[in-house]
Amino acid sequence: MDLGFYGVFIAAGVLGAQYFFSTRNHALWGAIIPAAYAVFITWLFVTNQIDHVMKYVLILLLGLLFLLGEWKSGRTYLREKRKKELDKMRAMDMN
Repeated sequence: MDLGFYGVFIAAGVLGAQYFFSTRNHALWGAIIPAAYAVFITWLFVTNQIDHVMKYVLILLLGLLFLLGEWKSGRTYLREKRKKELDKMRAMDMN
């Protein structure tokens, strides 16, 4: 399963989608891609397309690390955006 040059674009697209889902109002939207990734990598391991346990663990943990990092940054962005909106509304109420 060698994607070569296109793998970079696929990874960027997945991380972009993960960030988008993470900035939605409901936090569980951000869990869709990490859960699907874990299921997919586990399926690859069960069907012997990933041949070694250590390789499976490293691929799974590294991918989840990036995806959950995007989830955290998306939630932080949403929290800061909401705070700015509330501060703006409070400033308008004081006038």
